[in-house]
Amino acid sequence: MASARVVSTCLFVALLTCTLRCSQCVKLSNIILILTDDQDVEMGGMTPMKKTKALIGDAGVTFSNAFTVTPLCCPSRSSILTGKYPHNHLVRNNSISGNCSSTTWQKEAEPFAFPVYLNKLRYQTFYSGKYLNQVRFCPVWSSIHYHLPICMLNRSLHFLEERSPSHPFFMMLCPPSPHSPWTAAPHYQQTFSDVKAPRNGSFNMPGKGKHWLLRQPANPMPNSSVEYLDNAYRRRWQTLLSVDDMVEQLIKKLDSIKELNNTYIFYTSDHGYHTGQFSLPIDKRQLYEFDIRIPLLVRGPGIKPKLTLQSPVLNIDLSMTILDIAGVNLSTVNMDGQSFLPQMAPSLRNGTERPFLLVEYPGEGHSSEDPSCPKLGPGLAECFPDCVCEDAFNNTYACVRTLKDANLQYCEFADNESFVEVYNLTSDPHQLENIVKKVDPALLQIMNQRLIKLESCTGDRRAGPQPCSESPSLAANAKLGNVKSYFTNLS
Repeated sequence: MASARVVSTCLFVALLTCTLRCSQCVKLSNIILILTDDQDVEMGGMTPMKKTKALIGDAGVTFSNAFTVTPLCCPSRSSILTGKYPHNHLVRNNSISGNCSSTTWQKEAEPFAFPVYLNKLRYQTFYSGKYLNQVRFCPVWSSIHYHLPICMLNRSLHFLEERSPSHPFFMMLCPPSPHSPWTAAPHYQQTFSDVKAPRNGSFNMPGKGKHWLLRQPANPMPNSSVEYLDNAYRRRWQTLLSVDDMVEQLIKKLDSIKELNNTYIFYTSDHGYHTGQFSLPIDKRQLYEFDIRIPLLVRGPGIKPKLTLQSPVLNIDLSMTILDIAGVNLSTVNMDGQSFLPQMAPSLRNGTERPFLLVEYPGEGHSSEDPSCPKLGPGLAECFPDCVCEDAFNNTYACVRTLKDANLQYCEFADNESFVEVYNLTSDPHQLENIVKKVDPALLQIMNQRLIKLESCTGDRRAGPQPCSESPSLAANAKLGNVKSYFTNLS
């Protein structure tokens, strides 16, 4: 018996040693995140991306319900890097005074950005393009806007050539397209000559029943505004063609160095965009689908080709998904997002999808009157010559977006009207009618409480029972049992 126990113990130790050694030899997957700037999905923003859709979307998964947590560049990018809602990373706008790449950000948030975790796991990390609004890598911008994808591609290819094959790599490529100034490469400047902004849905519609800022634009829009936004729309598409080329060349390189099949490639944008919706010429910053929905395509190990998933995903989920792929214990990470690896590769992970989404934005304005629009007084920003302002202090809002039990959006404004907007997107996908006055006040109270909880949630799993990624579903709440039937009847 004693000798048998010794043999058994030796076999166990040998097996354990072998297991540990083998686990250390498992080759981790490479990861690439391509993040564009201002690229919408609702207004046809992915139409020019034929190569990208074929090489990433058709080779993997396309998420049809991907959202930003805030529709502005620096706050959104800060959310992607930290995996946190804006109320937790505290970046308010694109300025240093708004905490965009400020000293505080660099000391308190940046050290916990997800690439830092990857670097500690001995990932070789590479970043090129627009970082935050106050920092860019590849020193070109403005009039030679189209040079940046070329610069980024060249540096990326050099990195892939010089990397060590002994360790995995992470690359984050952030071309500025289709952000203004919309300077396309010379050979693309005559493309899409007959393209105009889509005229359907909420295009050139009045902002009736909406918050103060949306009630100000003239309707219908003057011809000068329509011509301007059509030109912007066409030129945005032109700039994206260089990004499409960059994606193609990058994937060809991965294939040539035998790394394509072991690489996850994410393609997304920081937020959406509008061109004429509700008579707003061009911008982002609004709570509506065209500004908060984003493209999201992913290919990689374990993901079946030509998948389309309706699972709701937020851009704060990107960091957690990437860390999940890298083998990080997510329970140790202080982030608000959750991994969507279980949704796109169920053979690799088990998990649940999020039932609620939070979108929040702190409006910006100037203390003095805007010269382009003096009649509206102070507190406005991003004004056009036709006295159409795209932002204001009272454009401060927070929204709950649900999809699973009811296709619903509930938003509250921090203004002197305490304005509320509610939309049933099943019957009203373009959000033309604010139905707040048609909804049972009890339901509004429930949604208000859900919003309060989400606005105070934290990604720290040790902080309490209400982390951001574990909100109970509508169906789990007895008081909300009639939500689905209510909105079905309303439609």
